[in-house]
Amino acid sequence: MRRLILSAALPALMLGACSTMPGAQDPTEVSVPVSQASMPNFPADLTPAGVAAADDHLALEQVDGAEAMAFVARSNERALATLEGDPRYEPFRQQAEAILTATDRIPAPSFLGEGIGNFWQDATNPKGLWRRTTLESYASGNTEWETLLDIDALARAEGKDWVFKGASCLPPAETRCLINLSDGGKDAVVVREFDLTTKAFVEGGFVLPEGKHRISWLDAETLLVATDFGPGTLTESGYPYIVKALKRGQTLAQATEVYRGEAGDGGYGVSASVFRDGEGAVQAVIFNRPLDTFRSERWLWENGTASRLALPERVTIHGVLGTDAGADLVFSVEESWERLGRRYEAGTLLAMAPRLLGADENPINIDDPVAFVPTSRQSISDVAVMDDNLIVAYDENVVGQVVRLRHEHQTGWARETIDVDSNSAIGLGDSSKKSGRIFVSSQGFLSPPSLGLLEADRSAPRTLRAAPPKFDASTHRVEQYEATSADGTKVPYFVVMPRDLAMDGTAPTILFGYGGFQISFPPAYKPEMGKLWLENGGVFVQANIRGGGEFGPGWHQAALNENRQRAFDDFAAVAEDLIARGITSPRHLGIYGRSNGGVLTSVSITQHPELFNAAVIESPLIDMLRYHELPAGASWIGEYGDPRIPEEAAWIADYSAYQRLSPEVDYPRVYITTNTRDDRVHPGHARKFAARLEAQGHDHLYFEDTAGGHSNDADPVANARRWARHYVYLAQQLMD
Repeated sequence: MRRLILSAALPALMLGACSTMPGAQDPTEVSVPVSQASMPNFPADLTPAGVAAADDHLALEQVDGAEAMAFVARSNERALATLEGDPRYEPFRQQAEAILTATDRIPAPSFLGEGIGNFWQDATNPKGLWRRTTLESYASGNTEWETLLDIDALARAEGKDWVFKGASCLPPAETRCLINLSDGGKDAVVVREFDLTTKAFVEGGFVLPEGKHRISWLDAETLLVATDFGPGTLTESGYPYIVKALKRGQTLAQATEVYRGEAGDGGYGVSASVFRDGEGAVQAVIFNRPLDTFRSERWLWENGTASRLALPERVTIHGVLGTDAGADLVFSVEESWERLGRRYEAGTLLAMAPRLLGADENPINIDDPVAFVPTSRQSISDVAVMDDNLIVAYDENVVGQVVRLRHEHQTGWARETIDVDSNSAIGLGDSSKKSGRIFVSSQGFLSPPSLGLLEADRSAPRTLRAAPPKFDASTHRVEQYEATSADGTKVPYFVVMPRDLAMDGTAPTILFGYGGFQISFPPAYKPEMGKLWLENGGVFVQANIRGGGEFGPGWHQAALNENRQRAFDDFAAVAEDLIARGITSPRHLGIYGRSNGGVLTSVSITQHPELFNAAVIESPLIDMLRYHELPAGASWIGEYGDPRIPEEAAWIADYSAYQRLSPEVDYPRVYITTNTRDDRVHPGHARKFAARLEAQGHDHLYFEDTAGGHSNDADPVANARRWARHYVYLAQQLMD
């Protein structure tokens, strides 16, 4: 089992000088840029020591520190009284819970041996059931499920707050699986071997203690493991840089080292990928050594020896195509690349034999390796590598398309368009090389998800499931507009608005953005948003700003490092365009972002407080001058830059919201929220921002859930409470 698709509610993740805005309340009230002198906590010295010396809330970085937990308790009491005490809260909570635990959701499928696997959560089993069925039963209207592992029962039996974080099963039979269990929802997991035949954990099987592991099956008796092997084996981000072969019965200390990066490596840690054909035979083992967030070295492991592949540092490997000795490695380049006498532009999808990626730079005659070249308004969103073809999902102007590609030695790459829903987000789910099948999903802002099965001999998916609507979509319509950013770049955005919108600036509007890590946000069905916001007359806007992947690597790289301001400018431009069109006004415009989106929303509030009257800042990065000091933070240096380098600290300080807060500015009342057990984005970011707002006398709300991690996947019932609080706050700020 490799991946699950179609969650019931797609969780949303992760600005220049102020100016007079079209539609502002008073054209004489011109915003004035805030001077550095009015920022009492802006460090005079941007070295790490100087930044720390200027920080009066460092104690809040101690996750379970006494001062920190007292702050959390006091803040939570006020936030819950304000939000859960609102008469709208309980109806919102009930509606959200009904959506998130509904039994008519599409069960997200994965291929599991000869059948179909699924992980399911509902009101009866909030922690979830891992279960399986046959394809025939799944496609029927009355699926019969066999429970493999009951996470609720396991948690009760062991007295642990277990959260299921997926399973990895050994092909081709896939009866032996590695189960990932998180205590409370953290990224760090405990790993246990599980037998699907007996439906029990394997006595004497593979067991790994809690950690941020990178594990792949090599064979039934061997795992390739990157983990914490003891002192000195983790990078400064807390990720592993050593891979060992772990034999059944061995301890981690007894495992044999097979690859080593360096302690100073960046990114998310070294890992081993084992690529197989449809019968489960190993085709290639490749080690990924991250140099930073996006740059990596790739090493081919053959006969016990690793040799570096001559690939660009920015590359995504999708799999191995073919079943014989001439099988090709399939990858897309994220930067321009010259190899063997040819130049390939960023975004190109290629297929080359590993022998062509060795040290030899002499041009040779090869079949055309170019499988797909996106246009300037296209980007590849996913690639499924089968034994004899590629299934490529791509976005064109942020709308999904799918093609099948086959390579013919005489004629090159044959392209077949796959018939999918128009004006939708198209997702590739799990695939089976053995059967040549792949799951394909479709959804839109107003169109519930549907799930199809694409088979090797078909040009369109066969519909398996269609989710029923969870809100009345008849009252709204979807439009796509463009805003012009500060440097002239056209930035697309979607608006979901009432059909009879008056265009008088009074519509309560949520503007969502992310703008980072080459993550795209196409149209998606958000049932809790539709029920709690659209049905109450609200407008939802999704901005496809730079930093994302909507238009390929260039769209992402345009907002990296010293160019981060472009993402904030894009977001502000969309806000301005909404106001200029009369869709909304600053009084009724709020913003929402989480994770990297928390950088965006916190910066937006500090750079353009005149544009917004609400901001949900969730699980955020905010103190960007210290983000590298907090767990996992240094892994993102490739995205934001390194605050330890003076030049880079200077451009980060230009926008870091925590340091740029001013008591002289009238900020809207913001809502900051995070999780105590978030081991990806440290809760200290959110805590310190709230504490500084408080110290400067700014009204705000802060809530920290003491359970759950970054993904908010621990409990759908708890997640319903989270969404209810969000929308109560937004209604208070934008509708009341």
